[in-house]
Amino acid sequence: MRDKHKAALDEIIARVNQLFIGELTEGDKLLYVNNAIKGKLLECETLIEQAVNNTKEQFGNSPDLNARILDAVMDALSAFTSMSRQALESERIRAEIKSILLGPGRLYELLRQQRSPSVSDA
Repeated sequence: MRDKHKAALDEIIARVNQLFIGELTEGDKLLYVNNAIKGKLLECETLIEQAVNNTKEQFGNSPDLNARILDAVMDALSAFTSMSRQALESERIRAEIKSILLGPGRLYELLRQQRSPSVSDA
């Protein structure tokens, strides 16, 4: 199951890397498509109904899917712009982001793991 998930994620990364240009990391691109856009689409009752009641091909040809993707792109732009603007304008918000990252976000631990030798290196 884990290998299937990793293969799907690798395919998403490879395909998304071909879409966007500029100063964007793989993480930026993956977060945008796999979390922001897909997350918005997963909330859409119309798409849920269509996925349940149609084949994948029929679903892929749905004009609702194209419209909802456009909506998700606009929603993501609006949401991320709003959150970024608020964080830029508020030291309190930046401090809370820092607290979240250092607490449940486990930033420190995850960064340390980036440089820790893996079991195969030992």
